[in-house]
Amino acid sequence: MTDSAGRQESRRAAHARKRISRRPSRLGLPAGSTAGPDRVRDQEAGFPALLQRVWQRAATAADLRAGLEVLLTLDGHVPADIQLRALNSAEQAALSALCGLTWRTADARTDTDSGSGSGAGPADGGERPVFSGEIGLTTSGRIAVRTPGGRPLDARDLVGGVRRVPWSRTVLAVYRRELDRARARRAAGVADCRAWLAQQGPAGRDALVAQARQAALRTAPFVLYQQDIQYTNFRGRNTLTGKTLWPGHPDCALSALHGLPLELWSDEDAQLLVCLTLLIRSAGFGRVEEANGTQLSVEHVAHTLERVRRTYNTVPVPGAEPVPAAASPRVADLDRLAVALGERRRQVGRSAQLYREIHGALMHKVERVAAAPGPAARSRQAAVAEHLRSRLPLSGATLADLARDLDLAPDWLARPHGAFSTGLESLVHEAVAATVTAFDADFAMSRGMRSLPDLVRALRGEHWAEICDWDITHFFCCVVAHPEAAAHFGGSPAALADAAWAMSSRMQYNSWHFVAGNLPPVPEVAARDHFVPPVIPDLAFFSDQHHHGHVNNNVRFSIRSPQAVDVDGRRFEGFMDLRLLRCAGEPFEEQDLLAAHQVSALIARATSHAARLAAAGAALEVTAFDSAWHWTSITGRAPAGAGMPAGQVRRAS
Repeated sequence: MTDSAGRQESRRAAHARKRISRRPSRLGLPAGSTAGPDRVRDQEAGFPALLQRVWQRAATAADLRAGLEVLLTLDGHVPADIQLRALNSAEQAALSALCGLTWRTADARTDTDSGSGSGAGPADGGERPVFSGEIGLTTSGRIAVRTPGGRPLDARDLVGGVRRVPWSRTVLAVYRRELDRARARRAAGVADCRAWLAQQGPAGRDALVAQARQAALRTAPFVLYQQDIQYTNFRGRNTLTGKTLWPGHPDCALSALHGLPLELWSDEDAQLLVCLTLLIRSAGFGRVEEANGTQLSVEHVAHTLERVRRTYNTVPVPGAEPVPAAASPRVADLDRLAVALGERRRQVGRSAQLYREIHGALMHKVERVAAAPGPAARSRQAAVAEHLRSRLPLSGATLADLARDLDLAPDWLARPHGAFSTGLESLVHEAVAATVTAFDADFAMSRGMRSLPDLVRALRGEHWAEICDWDITHFFCCVVAHPEAAAHFGGSPAALADAAWAMSSRMQYNSWHFVAGNLPPVPEVAARDHFVPPVIPDLAFFSDQHHHGHVNNNVRFSIRSPQAVDVDGRRFEGFMDLRLLRCAGEPFEEQDLLAAHQVSALIARATSHAARLAAAGAALEVTAFDSAWHWTSITGRAPAGAGMPAGQVRRAS
């Protein structure tokens, strides 16, 4: 669709248009029936408030090193190496000279140790300062450093003031050496990138540009840096295709490269495309998010690939030798390593559980290989299995036993069970409810599609456009809250129910957003907004920073366990998932994730059975888990105006 000026409508504008007159009810009242909003979002909540607290602590730290530790970790909210890898060459040289801090010696898994090395130290004792530097914290969460020859830090970009740092002549000498080395490495990297891109030829470069544009369009938002140049599709002024810039938009840095002679490319754009290509070849589009918030240089990508190589080599793969290190830091050798890692990743995924850590404050993700399930995971699973045995027609001591029993007699999933019109709804609800208690979560939820028969019919007719046109009301999400979770919402059951329905609505959107990624790339599918469906679980820390829904509903720690479902011979990745949330307290751990992944596997197995029943003619429809259901299940009473039109309008988008 185009706007009034004839321009193509952005994805954000399209979603805003579709949401008009389709708001869910609030606090049990029909939508649009109140004089004003029931709550107003605090503009300083989430990330701005965190940055204020971080700066206050850093500014009052006993010394420069202690203050930097607070800034680098955002006071314990992110691993320090993310912030170190966000520094430009001059800033990195400065921290190395002043304190010996560098990402090259930082342990990527350490939350507080930001590297080792003594550095020369700021001017103290009897050495006279020769330069007065500054250190601050920007509103984007990056550390800012005023270095020799640089302008004073701009207060408009900072959270608070600045910490002045005197430089001795010794510090200045170390800084100059470090900066010269960094500039030489960067120049060599850029020259290597240009030579490699030249070897690809015009058609090859255009193909790489198209691939990188798809990565920006089909994955979660990211922020990348080339020195002080920002490449992002996340809020503010975008420079890459995403929610704001439509595909092919002239403001997209990648779109501007299509067909452009290589000699006219900037050094930054050349290095950007090469680095994105290496990351994508090592693991698909998702690997790009592992560079979120950092400098995207060949040197940094080489560091990431080497970390991944060492991680993958800890997993024995029958008949395969360990992946060798890159023969050199040149792009051609890194490309060979990236391709080898992409292949090894598929092998590792068959014998070990891959997952991602998400550090919400900086939206940074790190792929991990989980250890084997231990007593903690088995205890969680046993508690869920006991709950399900007592409420469903399933028998067995473990979740695996229950799954095998379900395989023997799945027909009950299409018949009424308990308070639900189908056994599938009952199984989903009981699994989610059991998870809340067994994992000490404030909320748990699972999403899916309401009409599997409709999906089967559309697939058999290859009605791809019809599937793409289904709006979020064709999907469901069952959200169950812990009885004590209302404490995080002012003690109000009504506010708790409102939060649960807001989560359910968002999860319906997620199902809508992923389903098209499983369809053939015909024009109708390519034109439809969608993300690449998730295939591995993740463990998130401090997610209540950026996403407005997460901030408003106190989504601090979470587990997401996506699963594939088979529908009439087609595999739908990310068709459903199980999510666990904690609003406060301790974060979830790896063993929690392993146990949750087994629970979601059982729900996915049941959904695949339900799809087979639907394909055989069963009229299996999910009618529960709407706004009224969430209100009643949490508050224990019917919503005000029951029977009146409220909540979502069930029509195609």
